[in-house]
Amino acid sequence: MKCRTVLLVGGMVAGMTVTGSAGETVDIRINGHYFTAPATVQLVIAVEPNAANRTLRIEADGDQMYRSTEVTLEGQSEKRLHSVEFKNLPAGTYEVRAEVLSTSDVRGMALQDFQVMGR
Repeated sequence: MKCRTVLLVGGMVAGMTVTGSAGETVDIRINGHYFTAPATVQLVIAVEPNAANRTLRIEADGDQMYRSTEVTLEGQSEKRLHSVEFKNLPAGTYEVRAEVLSTSDVRGMALQDFQVMGR
């Protein structure tokens, strides 16, 4: 039991590692690390408002499934938090990427992993 707890906590810490750039332009928040298939995973993406922000791209890239969505951003006047939901994800390991794009480049990116377990 002690070993399982350590592995679970270690996995959660590793899965919650977020990288960012451009002054922490974007951050991913997932309530959980392990889900049961078919999973509905709710994400909250925090984007630092900036006049150059034009698009928020969110991707869930898994072993056997890829999903993505894009949100148009209104620059400095855009809200900070964006909710996204990916439904019916099959079992597998997923990497979530959130990218904030300007008209010419990627302004910031964050990564986070999660797992969907089979029944």
